[in-house]
Amino acid sequence: MASSSSSPSPTAMKEGDYYPNWTELPPELTSSILHRLGAIEIVETARRVCRSWRRVCKDPSMWRKIDMRNLGDHGDMYYEELCRHAVDLSQGGLVEINLCHFATDSLLSYIADRFQNLMVVLKKNIHLMVGSNIVMLLRAKCVSFSSSNLRSLKVAQCYEITSEGLIEAAAKLPLLEELEVSYCSLSEESLKVIGKSCPNLKTLKKNCVGYRRPRDESDDVALAIAETMPGLRHLQLFGDRLTDVGLNAILDGCPNLEHLDLRQCFNVELVGYLEKRCLERVKVVRRPNDSVHDYPFDATVNDVSSSDDGDPYGLSDVDIMSEDEFYYDDLSEDASDNSDFDPSSRLSQATRPSPSSCSADGVMLGFKPRRAHHRCLCLVT
Repeated sequence: MASSSSSPSPTAMKEGDYYPNWTELPPELTSSILHRLGAIEIVETARRVCRSWRRVCKDPSMWRKIDMRNLGDHGDMYYEELCRHAVDLSQGGLVEINLCHFATDSLLSYIADRFQNLMVVLKKNIHLMVGSNIVMLLRAKCVSFSSSNLRSLKVAQCYEITSEGLIEAAAKLPLLEELEVSYCSLSEESLKVIGKSCPNLKTLKKNCVGYRRPRDESDDVALAIAETMPGLRHLQLFGDRLTDVGLNAILDGCPNLEHLDLRQCFNVELVGYLEKRCLERVKVVRRPNDSVHDYPFDATVNDVSSSDDGDPYGLSDVDIMSEDEFYYDDLSEDASDNSDFDPSSRLSQATRPSPSSCSADGVMLGFKPRRAHHRCLCLVT
């Protein structure tokens, strides 16, 4: 039989009880909470909650790391403009950026160029405002600022990025320590240039689709890495076509290597002397047939009997973007505050669709497709 006395409802509050005002949390605590969200959620939602959150979201310290992935709810141009806005908010403090599915050469150029443009403006203003001694001091500070604090650049499944675009961006990021270019079509020559432009590079991830047949061999990527990236400590070449020759070259050219991921590199025969040498030189080695349970992308092995001949990235099917996906909502809440993200105000007329770019039934053409099975999983911890 239930007791006649009952505990008060957890929502019931006695008269005089204090209701904490969560909008009055210290900025440091609010920032810590909001950092659990992604950059997209912060720009689109969190900054609209209240004035105190808005102030925190505009703080450059919130934008030292940017992680954005296009999961299909908007077109690529929407996310590119959103990313540019986030880069602007960092005010030169950006340290790590991770982009998936939508990055282009123009976006990489914007990220790399913005700091140099700020340096030129600051130099001109300082020259007009202060004396020569202070000019020398502040110019030195600007030079340090313009070299960019970016240490980590990750772009995955960004099919609009070219070798030329990545080379141009890397040349302006000399402090880069981590680079990922998974499922991006890049030449071995571009890797050589990147290795020379980024002497501090310690981590490289260049992953691609694994093929078990036919036995298509190429050590070009491995040799480019061995020749120009001696400081590497972590190397992931998931699905690469390198052979034992390429692996030996990497072991010779990268003496500091600690972690080597060769999963689905089916041309490598990790046995005998090569196996012994690899295990003695590298602390952690992932073998060609090791488990892929922790791999963040689609790890399906392509087989000549079950795959189409053609694009190795699986882009033979054409997906079409509708007009509704091209036009975006205006996210601005206050036209007087230029810190807000407003894609409609930033897209030039040149980037908007013209009648000639539409088919008779109003469907947009000319956009490079993405296959749904190539999209990575977003895990929030």
